[in-house]
Amino acid sequence: MELKTLSRSGLCAVAMFLAVNLAVAPPAGAQMRVAPESAAQVKLSYAPLVREAAPAVVNVYGARVRERGGADPMEEFFERFFGGGFGGAPRERIERSLGSGVIVDVDGLVVTNHHVIEGMTEVRVALVDRREFDAQIVLSDPRTDLAVLRIAASEAFPALELGDSEALEVGDIVLAIGNPFGVGQTVTQGIVSALARTQVGVTDYQFFIQTDAAINPGNSGGALLGMDGRVVGVNTAIFSRSGGSHGVGFAIPAAMVRAVVDSARMGASSVRRPWLGATLQAVTPDIAESVGLDRPSGVLVANVQSGSPAERAGLRRGDVIRAVAGRAVDDPDAFGYRFALSGVEGSARFDILRGGDVESLDVELIPPPETPPRDALVIASRSPLDGATVFNISPAVADELQLQGAHEGVVVAQVDPRSIAARYGFQPGDIILEVNRTQIGTTRDLDRALRASRGLWEMRINRRGQLISTVLRG
Repeated sequence: MELKTLSRSGLCAVAMFLAVNLAVAPPAGAQMRVAPESAAQVKLSYAPLVREAAPAVVNVYGARVRERGGADPMEEFFERFFGGGFGGAPRERIERSLGSGVIVDVDGLVVTNHHVIEGMTEVRVALVDRREFDAQIVLSDPRTDLAVLRIAASEAFPALELGDSEALEVGDIVLAIGNPFGVGQTVTQGIVSALARTQVGVTDYQFFIQTDAAINPGNSGGALLGMDGRVVGVNTAIFSRSGGSHGVGFAIPAAMVRAVVDSARMGASSVRRPWLGATLQAVTPDIAESVGLDRPSGVLVANVQSGSPAERAGLRRGDVIRAVAGRAVDDPDAFGYRFALSGVEGSARFDILRGGDVESLDVELIPPPETPPRDALVIASRSPLDGATVFNISPAVADELQLQGAHEGVVVAQVDPRSIAARYGFQPGDIILEVNRTQIGTTRDLDRALRASRGLWEMRINRRGQLISTVLRG
């Protein structure tokens, strides 16, 4: 299906807003960027670009109905005497969310942020011409903070193409289009302030485009446009102490957006990602010196899992991965982003540093297997874990729950907030290794060990790499 193509006549001249014409030669393959040379060029406008792009940027409304009263004693009191009726019957509370989205297919496929529609049971999309449509959630991926919706209507919609975020340079002009604060569609202009921003703490795959285009609450899921009229990113977060724009906004690169949208187009309900089977860590200045690097870069292989693609490719503990598919990686976040974009077919070329020599390895791209099966079990025995859902640990479960280097024990996947397990402080991601000095290998082992105890549970737990030994009474 061919997407709507924007008119690009005169758009190259918009680059006149660059303040200085650099005297150095541009990188190979880079687009020509020029400074304004006349008063007529200074008067050029973004209006033609916005006019064609704006119809494909939509508002996204989410809603869910939640029952209130009964769970919290104070809430129940106020519901009963001030709003719940004489019988104290629980009232329904409607929670709403507001964000933006981008139509990326004429058939009505919309990309937005996961956090805009998270937990929502009803989603509507409003176009700039004020028409509104119901929408179904096709795929929602919390690890990238991206979601794909489909408008429930049979017509051709205006759509934007996804651009090449890899071609962006710091200083390029970009436009942000969205619905900040629910005031209606708004366009702001800025430049690319930085590329490959990591350590932002927004998603698992942290590799953001930073821009000073004004982005505010409600802009989430909106388009970050390049000067060719294509989407180079999806606006997702801001750095702010007040809740408003301080000129530090972050967008998910179009390369990652394309991977998620392609999964939705193929009918997948989740994004499939490749499995490496190795534990990685950042290269510190001391490590860099010890392996012969002139600066900290790349990622250090700390451990390789038996039978994994990493082991089969010949990756070893102590190797430093410098690049994936020809793209340099400077830290574990950058590696995670590049590797995730590789897909789950074929192989990916790793450039590594080993013993002072540069080598290349081809790593097979396969999704993490669910071996052993997770055998999900809700603990219902009278024990500290009553109300927790536990899984056997497999590469698929470890990837899903982000369990670094976890190969043994049973993991807590969910905890009912009203349960005994929640009151004891158990959290998703906790790995139960032992109960009363009995090693736990499967969910059934855990259930038997909990039931065998009579009011006293001596437990050994792995919580995010920290080993905790505790005695719980009940």
